[in-house]
Formats: sequence, C-alpha cells, structure tokens
Amino acid sequence: MSVDVKEATTVEAPLKKLSALRNELKQRGWYQKKPGRILLELAYHLTLSLGGIYLFVASDSLLIRICGILISTVGSMSVGTNTHTSSHHGTSTKKWVNDALTYFGYPIYNGLSATYWRYMHVIRHHPSPNVIGLDMDHDLTPWFCLLRPQIERTSGWRRFYYDHLQFFAFPFALAFNGFNFQRAGLSYLYTSLRDPKTQPKTPYIIDLASMVAHYIIWIIVPSAFFPVTSVLLFYALRTMLLGYAMFAVLAPGHFPEEAIVVEKVELGEENFVLRQTVTSINFRTGFIGRLVCSGLEYQIEHHLFPSLSHVHYPKVSQAVKDFCQENGYPYRTLGWGEAIWKSWKVFYAPKDVYPSLRQLS
Repeated sequence: MSVDVKEATTVEAPLKKLSALRNELKQRGWYQKKPGRILLELAYHLTLSLGGIYLFVASDSLLIRICGILISTVGSMSVGTNTHTSSHHGTSTKKWVNDALTYFGYPIYNGLSATYWRYMHVIRHHPSPNVIGLDMDHDLTPWFCLLRPQIERTSGWRRFYYDHLQFFAFPFALAFNGFNFQRAGLSYLYTSLRDPKTQPKTPYIIDLASMVAHYIIWIIVPSAFFPVTSVLLFYALRTMLLGYAMFAVLAPGHFPEEAIVVEKVELGEENFVLRQTVTSINFRTGFIGRLVCSGLEYQIEHHLFPSLSHVHYPKVSQAVKDFCQENGYPYRTLGWGEAIWKSWKVFYAPKDVYPSLRQLS
C-alpha cells in the first residue's frame, strides 16, 4: 500500500508549523476547557447506562431486555470515552478533577485500571502509535497476528491458523476483550505496587481501591438483592458486550490497512507530525456517534493535540485537514462501518510493516 506523503519527511521544522497551528487554535478559543458540557454529557451517558440496566432488570420481555443491555453497553462505553478526555487532562484546568473523573470512568465504572491505561495509552501509544516495540496495541500474539512479516516467520499449524482461521476466530475472541483488559490492568497494578522503584505509589493505591469499589458496586451490592449466579451472569454479559464496544470505538483509528505500521523511528526521522498522521485514521459518525466516541473518531486531531477537549474536535478538524494538505501529510477519513470492517479485515489480509518513515515517500 502506498501512502500519499509529499516530501513530508523533509519538511523543514514541522514542529514549528504545528506550534503555529496550535497558537491559531488557541486564538480561536478552541483550547478552552469545557468541564460543564463534558460533565453534562457524562450525566447523559450514565443515565443511558443505568436506564438500560433498569430495562433489563425490570422487564419480562426478552426483546426489551436485549434492547436494555445494548443501551446500557452504549452508555457504559460512552462513560469510558468521555473520561478518556479526562485521562489526557482535557476536561478541566484542575488536575484533581481530571484524575477523579479518570478513576471514576475507568476502574470504578468499567473495571479498567486507570494507571494501566495511562501507561499503555498515554505514555506508550500516543508518542509512537503503530511503532513496533513502542506501541503494543498491534501485538495480539500468540492468539492473533495482524502483521504480515510476523506471520511469515511462522510455519506449520500456527501458520495455517494465522492464514486461514484467525479471521473467523477473532469475533468470538472479542467476547473476552473486556476481561483481558481487566486482567492486564490488575496484573500491572500488582507488579507496580510490589516494585520498590514505582514511586509515588499513591496513584496505584487509589487505582486499586477504585477497582475494589468496582467489584463491590457491580457484584457485592447487587448480590444482596438478586441471586449471586444472576448477578455474575449479568456482569459477565456486560463485560463481554463492552469488549465488542471497545473494539468498535478504539480499533478503527489504527487497525485498518491505511494506518501504517513502522518497524522503528530512526534518528533524523523525528517528524512527530508525520508519525501521527500516517498511523492514524479518522472515521465519520453522526450526532449519536459523536456522543458515544467523545472525539475518538477524530484520531488525527486527537494525536496532534491530545489535551484538547473533545468538544472542539469537529471545529478543529477543518483547520487540521488544511494543515495536513498544505504540508504534505496524509489525512484519511473512513465511514465508521467501513473502518470497523477494515479493522477486522486485517486478520484476513495482514498489514505490511514499513522499516522506517523514509520508506513512505
């Protein structure tokens, strides 16, 4: 696959041009935090999530119960994407507000470790998306492999599975996606708290306490009113559906073939703008989709300006698109359904890996 990059690897002082764009956005007021609106959206998401649970519990109709759990899943996913803005300090100018909302949306409400998310997403993924060894989002081995060079190094039944079966197995494995996130987060917390080099430990202690609160709220307390088996089955169903929702929102930005993967970033290639734009894909949603995704459909804008409040991305997008076109950077946008399909398709037609950014022009 070729990427339309017009001398972007040799553009003079790309960070200075990005800084100039950032200043322009600030002058237009698009760097202003909007905590009131974001909290209002969060309240809507919570109402949707809890209202769906009420429909599921209160109704005897199978159809209404199915609708209820699906509505609740959309609401729960939206709580996560809304507080994702907080994890990048994009909700408020006050750090404690952003931290409190992150702990609420991730461990307390959805059972996902906040410190693990910060480490894997904010610290590792954002600076170097789709860079082998730095961003681990593409490493799904040994169960799945979506990079052609990795598959070509295998043989026998493993090669046969990657070539012919993983595409069909992946949708079933997504049912365990939420549980895997929880397991990885708890493992990360355990290791970090035991490691004497982890300092300060306060964020990890708060995170662990929030995870404990999650299980108390979602399992222990309901078990006082409903049979334990019913509570556990509902929790499992909720977590399974949340795993599918996470894939539908998070994968389209970096999984499709258009979002390239590079082996490494060499000295002299530290073009931050190019690295973000060639590895990221935007996807289109309607009004409801924008509420659900909370800016994650604007992956290019988000990667260039991660601390920006998501409420500004629709307005910022035209300025970013113009910037990319004027300076030779790719700016790709897919439909949401198309992006989800292409995120699954890579398990049938794995992606190539570019040795470096120089190979793009």
